[in-house]
Amino acid sequence: MTNILKHEVDLAIIGGGPAGLGAAISAKEAGVKNVLLIERSEELGGVLPQCIHNGFGLHFFKEELTGPTYTYKMLKNAEKAGVDFSTRTMVIRIDPNNTIIALSHNKLLEIHSKATLLCMGCRERSFGALRIPGTRPAGIYTAGTAQRLMNIEGMLPGKRIVILGSGDIGMIMARRMTLEGAMVLAVVELMPFIGGLIRNEIQCLRDFNIPTHVGHTIKEVNGTDRIEKIIITAVDKNRHYIPGTEVEFDADTLLISAGLIPENELSKMAGVQLNPLTGGPIVDNLWQTNVPGIFAGGNVVHVHDLADYASESAALAAVNAAAYAKGTSSQDLDIKVKAGKNIRYIVPNSITKKQEKVTFFMRVTWPLNNATVHIGDLYKKEFIFARPSEQIRIDLPIGMFMKLNHEEIVVSCYGEEAV
Repeated sequence: MTNILKHEVDLAIIGGGPAGLGAAISAKEAGVKNVLLIERSEELGGVLPQCIHNGFGLHFFKEELTGPTYTYKMLKNAEKAGVDFSTRTMVIRIDPNNTIIALSHNKLLEIHSKATLLCMGCRERSFGALRIPGTRPAGIYTAGTAQRLMNIEGMLPGKRIVILGSGDIGMIMARRMTLEGAMVLAVVELMPFIGGLIRNEIQCLRDFNIPTHVGHTIKEVNGTDRIEKIIITAVDKNRHYIPGTEVEFDADTLLISAGLIPENELSKMAGVQLNPLTGGPIVDNLWQTNVPGIFAGGNVVHVHDLADYASESAALAAVNAAAYAKGTSSQDLDIKVKAGKNIRYIVPNSITKKQEKVTFFMRVTWPLNNATVHIGDLYKKEFIFARPSEQIRIDLPIGMFMKLNHEEIVVSCYGEEAV
């Protein structure tokens, strides 16, 4: 019979990236005595240790940092707060009663927690999920894998590169590989606009004169042992190939930067309902899921623009998880929040607690100029522009919603189409 080691904790946090670290520090500051941070890798920090570029920390630490420095500062704060953590620990299952089964150093653990916070982050969409015709030779990587090869392993993945997708990691890698002497032949984007942050479009593509092909996709990948040729084509509004627009590249490497998917296999095991628009849990303004005592924060809920925002949202979730673990949490409202015109998604999906404020995170579906976001009939805010790549955050006092119990708020965005 297998010996199972049993543990009792007040709050278990699954995932030791920027979200999990931010949550653990916040929970300790909120007075939770027994916080356990669980991470499957050998080290904490998620992907940040391989992100040697700057741009981190401006919101969370009020200074510009590299990924490794951001991780270092978070670890120092976690150490100071007295956070307990367990690395090389793989969570196998979460039961709805907040029982966690995990494998750690060849030992089976059964962890009973008063509250559980999901901070598993997200993963890259792979080449196999894109159904691109052609052969399957060597030389195809996700942008994150290529980043790790270069920045951690010291290996240049290729010399003649095509990047599919204009996500932030892809644009950053276009600059990185150019600086290392590789030739980035093209960044190819299916949508008629760049998919990442505007600052990365400027600093990583325009400043380095890297060719971009928006409204295009890869039609075919050819090669035997290694990629030899990549053919791209323009697409119409229905994403059908436009004949006669094909362009061929003699390339040896293809990087995929076609979006991120929240890691929610464990969430589904626990009975957590997922939002089909985000791929993450449906949460209320406490960041609590439909399963009592199970909360979620960071990129596991929806993909944030910055690690700072992932840390911040998980820290907010941790405060509420801490209250639940201490038995002081309650629900006294029931207001549904839905995405309306030109809103791709909005978080939270409901308001259930009379807190000081409600923090909304949303993205638009299509680029707009002179945009106005309407929070039902209660509030509206104007923006010079709104882009799908730029997350919109709006903080509103809870008093605005007190008369709307058992009602529904529809959030919409209006403006002039920019594409």
